[in-house]
Amino acid sequence: MLPSAPDRSVPCAVQKVPLGLVWLRRDLRLRDNAALDTALQHCHKVALVFVFDRDILDPLLRRGLRADRRVEFIHAAITEIDAVLRDLGAALIVRHARAVDAIPALAAELGAQAVFCGRDDEPAARSRDTAVQTALQRDARHFYAVKEHMIFERDEVRTGQGTPYAVFTPYRTAWLARYAAQPQLPHTTRLRATDLAKLPDAGRQPVPALGDLGFAPTNLRTLKLPLGAVGAQELVEAFTQRIDSYDQTRDFPARKGPSYLSVHLRFGTVSIRELVALAWARTQAGSSGARVWLSELVWRDFYFQILHHHPHVVQGAFKPVYDRIQWRNDPEQFAAWCEGRTGYPLVDAAMRQINQTGYMHNRLRMVVASFLTKDLGIDWRWGEQYFADHLNDFDLAANNGGWQWAASSGCDAQPYFRIFNPVTQSEKFDPSGEFIRRYLPELARLSAKDIHAPWQASPALLKAAGVDLGVSYPAPIVRHDLARAETLQRYAVVKGAG
Repeated sequence: MLPSAPDRSVPCAVQKVPLGLVWLRRDLRLRDNAALDTALQHCHKVALVFVFDRDILDPLLRRGLRADRRVEFIHAAITEIDAVLRDLGAALIVRHARAVDAIPALAAELGAQAVFCGRDDEPAARSRDTAVQTALQRDARHFYAVKEHMIFERDEVRTGQGTPYAVFTPYRTAWLARYAAQPQLPHTTRLRATDLAKLPDAGRQPVPALGDLGFAPTNLRTLKLPLGAVGAQELVEAFTQRIDSYDQTRDFPARKGPSYLSVHLRFGTVSIRELVALAWARTQAGSSGARVWLSELVWRDFYFQILHHHPHVVQGAFKPVYDRIQWRNDPEQFAAWCEGRTGYPLVDAAMRQINQTGYMHNRLRMVVASFLTKDLGIDWRWGEQYFADHLNDFDLAANNGGWQWAASSGCDAQPYFRIFNPVTQSEKFDPSGEFIRRYLPELARLSAKDIHAPWQASPALLKAAGVDLGVSYPAPIVRHDLARAETLQRYAVVKGAG
């Protein structure tokens, strides 16, 4: 019988057990799946399950988020997995229940000796997994959480003094050195029909429809985002053709620069091991674009280990002194930011992008976060929650890290005195106004010179472009120069007190 080891890899030298249950979570694919690979090595047969966890979904419904692109994205991914398993003569077991109840009950129903899953260090996930493990142990069953959505996790990359890193650049140096010495290569085990357990009829039910879960369809499919593991591979192949120019194109929202894989990484329809192997190989071949993209992937691990070692960041500042900031927190200005009505075109276009698509370009995430915290003086947690509700690729560690970076309260954050000017950011990264015009058609007839700051254009030019400032498009809700001075004072007071 396998010994229980919730935070360690399964020992190699053990006798295989008859049946293992693979619980899919942030790893919605069959290829290069660490939990599945581990189960196949240590079990004669496996069954796979996905739980639409009511502890996660019910709060969304209570808050009125009934049309949620993430739920639809997940639904598409598990439907794809189910189809593959049915071609192999089995099926994906799908439950709509509390995972803490459903997983132990299903393990008992199937007679599984062990449950395997990818490890998740978010505080709520750790509490859930502890409860599942405890229930399984009461029934003499075992729980194995293995490393899945990170390359190096927890304590695998530490300083020479044995402490966690809090600054990214030395962390990246250590991370790259460890990867060079110990590359984390994709798993090569392939699932076969003979590996799959025969399921009772109750386990072969079709995947429930979105409506059965209480959710309505969104515009996800009209956005033409490739879905599932198949869609992820399409995006990987497309990005491979332009990865070498990533460093030159990634900051321009009107250009096809990013990989657009963030939501696939979030839900594991693509393997981080495959992506890092790609980026590493191209970097070694001299690609500056791949080198910069690899650095972005390292940021993911950095924020994951920050969350693991400093869980207080979920509620407060990484640097507690910044919890003393006296925010303005004007609800009307926050609503204007949320709805894209600030009067600053790049900020408004970015907010309309997230509202309409669930996606926001990375450069724009920094711009709108800086504007909210530094121009409007609104608590970063308000913005963090808005992103959590609206981003398709919302990930607690990365979202929290990004917002604290912008608010200067996080580890290795933007210094508080460096404040993005929304106009100069617009002129630099959307020089022709192409992105702005895409989401602010009311400004489409303005010139490339005037579109970044319409209030500076002459009344004649505004009239010729059909812009009635304050009517068809709002005037700026704050003056950047005055807001900047107020922010510097706000932070200086806190720094002085600290």
